[in-house]
Amino acid sequence: MIGAESAQQISPIKSALDMGIHVTSHTDAPVALPNLMMILWTTINRVSRNGTIMGESERLSPYEALKTITIWAAWQHFEENQKGSLKPGKLADLVILDKNPLKVEPMTIKDIQVMETIKEGETVFKR
Repeated sequence: MIGAESAQQISPIKSALDMGIHVTSHTDAPVALPNLMMILWTTINRVSRNGTIMGESERLSPYEALKTITIWAAWQHFEENQKGSLKPGKLADLVILDKNPLKVEPMTIKDIQVMETIKEGETVFKR
């Protein structure tokens, strides 16, 4: 079992953010399924499969976690002028969710469903 001190060394994401570093969250697809709601949940709650909190002080807020998969992810790939936020002239890549991850209990974020996915302005998935 990993102790609290070791757990914080695994991913000091909040510490990096506090130092002004753009941090990103992602998956190792195809090794791990690309479930971004689970990635958000993990980044926010930092709870292992057995319920252990892995570095509580390194938790991000839901708003910060959303930025790790949108604005900052686009920046990391040098695509911030085309992706990452909704602005005129950028690709209209977005999802419509059944609940607002900024307003639900953080432990329920993994249960949020994608209702529609829009890529470059066209619907590519609809529940």
